[in-house]
Amino acid sequence: MKPPVIVLRAAGSNCDVETGRAFELAGGAPELVHINRLFSGEKHLGDYAVLAIPGGFTYGDDIAAGKVLAAEITSRLQDQLAAFLDKGGLVIGICNGFQVLVKTGFLPGIEGVPATLTHNDSQRFEARWVHLRVERSCCLWTRRIAGELITLPVAHGEGKFMARDEDAFSRIRENSQIVFAYVAPGGGEAVYPQDPNGSTGHVAGICDPGGRVLGLMPHPERFVEKYQHPRMSRGEGAEAWGLKIIRGGIEVALDL
Repeated sequence: MKPPVIVLRAAGSNCDVETGRAFELAGGAPELVHINRLFSGEKHLGDYAVLAIPGGFTYGDDIAAGKVLAAEITSRLQDQLAAFLDKGGLVIGICNGFQVLVKTGFLPGIEGVPATLTHNDSQRFEARWVHLRVERSCCLWTRRIAGELITLPVAHGEGKFMARDEDAFSRIRENSQIVFAYVAPGGGEAVYPQDPNGSTGHVAGICDPGGRVLGLMPHPERFVEKYQHPRMSRGEGAEAWGLKIIRGGIEVALDL
């Protein structure tokens, strides 16, 4: 049986179709669901194994990236999402979805350790392929590819990850919650534009302490086939790393 996946839509989502296709290729059974259908009770998170919050510009990011959708989830779906996680559900937030998860507090998910995603140091929208190191973390989504150097595309204006202070960031790091870090080609320390936003510790993605909730700024759904890599004709991109990340979540869901 294919794990059921809810790809959450709202006004301004624009990566939902690609995210659904990625989960389909990975062996899941995705369904694109507008958030209003959860509000009305027509759909319920408890009927799914995986929640995916895709990229885009929900509600125009008019207040701050992901802020309005985060407020809707916190005020109207908090209990439903908490119950979903208590039963072992998996969550992935991609780009705008990562921003939503941070602004709801589900990431980093440590009491007293607030974090945010704010404007890139460049003060501009950054869109390019980047190199990443998959850290050895507690994340269940990436357990099969930990330690690998991978490439994925980014496209964001507010991707700079920051914790409240150095002690807060240290707690996230010591909990093994840092999942992806921007690196230079070959794995060296990244500088701009290799790190497109100036995140503390070059963080590109984190998970919650249980490893089931993953948020990342790069777009795994945009690299699920080798033909999507811009240098494929030069022999690069043989590994569709985005598909490996998505499949990692499906494998965990199959074990539930």
